[in-house]
Amino acid sequence: MILAAVAAMTFSAQAQDLHYGVVEVGDFDNAAEIYNGSYFDMAPTNFYLAHTGAQLIYTAAELGEMADKDVNITKLSFKFMNEGAFEDITRDVKLYLQETDATEFEVVKEIKQFFPFENLVLEEEQVYPMLDFLYEDHEVVLDLSNAPFALSQGKNLLVTIVFDAQDDDNCTIGSDYAPFYTSGVRGQGMVYTDNYESFIEFANGEDFPDATAMLGCGTNVELPVTRINYYYEEKPTSVDEIEAVNAQDGPYYNMMGQKFTQGNMPAGIYIHNGKKVIVK
Repeated sequence: MILAAVAAMTFSAQAQDLHYGVVEVGDFDNAAEIYNGSYFDMAPTNFYLAHTGAQLIYTAAELGEMADKDVNITKLSFKFMNEGAFEDITRDVKLYLQETDATEFEVVKEIKQFFPFENLVLEEEQVYPMLDFLYEDHEVVLDLSNAPFALSQGKNLLVTIVFDAQDDDNCTIGSDYAPFYTSGVRGQGMVYTDNYESFIEFANGEDFPDATAMLGCGTNVELPVTRINYYYEEKPTSVDEIEAVNAQDGPYYNMMGQKFTQGNMPAGIYIHNGKKVIVK
């Protein structure tokens, strides 16, 4: 009789384990500094002009604990102060998200360059009823819960946001431009502003990717205070049981199904480890 060692291993995939988190660039809840100066130095948008586009680089260092793992981004939030705008502002919003290794904008012949952008992750209309929060803070929220964006471990995040009014008149006036709060991180944002041509049209034109003041661009823009919601998954597979069974230790069964141990069997025919054994 051939004796064999049989090893049985049982694996179980544990239930999908989701962990949720939030990171902030700047102090979102207690932000105090707002943009002062030209309207084309403000990100992610301004409500003074009909068309804006902003590109923002969030480095792995600024993303904090998010950078330590593969994550799924579910929401981006920015905060602004309505200092006196009365009109309801409506914007068509497009959000593009991309992974990048870049930490700054490229300069070609002393001109900063916008990044080519792709991967549209959100497109929706947003309405900001300014009278409802006159002289108060309000947020621009870009919700990706239905289609989260996957960001790989250690990668920087390139955010491109396009805001377009349905008409050139749906804008704030004078100094009532609803400025956004800043994080203090300068040089990782650039903006495009125009009252007639959208950032998409600009990107398809011959002047792109040049960013100059003559084209209505701000090139040394502070990152706005930003709140990023995310989650990540853990799918561990563990070995629950490892059992080694030596074939010679298996029980014996007679033709009636009764179990016997070796050396304690009357004469007869038995089944042992799937083979017929005759005891005389």
